[in-house]
Amino acid sequence: MAKAPRRGPYICGIDAALDVMSGKWKGLILWELEAHGVRRFAELRRGLPGVSEKMLTQHLRELEQDGLVHRKVHAEVPPRVEYTLTDHGRTLNQALGSLGAWGSERIRREAADVASEDRAAPR
Repeated sequence: MAKAPRRGPYICGIDAALDVMSGKWKGLILWELEAHGVRRFAELRRGLPGVSEKMLTQHLRELEQDGLVHRKVHAEVPPRVEYTLTDHGRTLNQALGSLGAWGSERIRREAADVASEDRAAPR
């Protein structure tokens, strides 16, 4: 069962942002769409190793409901569905840039493992 979106009252802006970004995969979905523009469901799933079909579906629905992702269904047989970032989603991705830079520095400082070089940078 999907949880109802919170609409405040929020303690601060970070509270409101984290409400939208809750979930392990949402930031990575936004990153994939920023890096590739248009993605179909299977392409997103391949680009996010470890995500289940159920979680990807749930997070895409929530991102769409929050106005961050646009879902376009093409009238074809079989149906083709494509996902893109909205302008609102792009602004969130820009805001996440500083967080990503902080995380990259942490990876360097801690000498942490990275999945692979081709997954670490947008193609």
